[in-house]
Amino acid sequence: MGTGRLEAFSDGVLAIIITIMVLELKVPHGTGLSVLKQVYPIFISYILSFINIGIYWNNHHHLMHSVEHLNGKVMWANLHLLFWLSLIPFASGWMGENNFGMWPVATYGIILAMSGIAYFLLVRSLIHLHGNDSILAKAVGNDKKGRWSVLLYLVGVATAFIQPLLGFLIYVLVAAVWFIPDRRIEKTIEEVEEEKE
Repeated sequence: MGTGRLEAFSDGVLAIIITIMVLELKVPHGTGLSVLKQVYPIFISYILSFINIGIYWNNHHHLMHSVEHLNGKVMWANLHLLFWLSLIPFASGWMGENNFGMWPVATYGIILAMSGIAYFLLVRSLIHLHGNDSILAKAVGNDKKGRWSVLLYLVGVATAFIQPLLGFLIYVLVAAVWFIPDRRIEKTIEEVEEEKE
């Protein structure tokens, strides 16, 4: 089966996740800038969560364009990823509403780590389906960036129990590393197309 339906479904779920997050933003009462102090933790949490969802959407898009077909295992791996991503609005809201408290920050990090693991499993299931000589396998290699990201999320979780704000900043660091679009897949597709010409 082709990738179109899975990509469209995933795009829809990610759009709903972002919609849920933005609907959770409450408008402050008052007209002065001082009222924004009350909502800044929620807004900061929203920005990081929006960026994280955007990063997954971008990478998922490239992932689907590097493969030709899917199977049931890939579809379940994709649902596994979407499950963890769908929990981001909850953790993001909890973290923002409670001024980056210990348990909310740790929970947010656990969800980010599980999302990273789920993405890794999705990539591996696609490589298993398409083979080690596939465009995707060549592009991601052993995916050091993905592995380091999950490790940093776990460090952030542990740090959240000591200094929650520092744990949050570690999550920001991981997002910053991924913010610039990962060109590995695009570059490999371009190289393969040039070889064919």
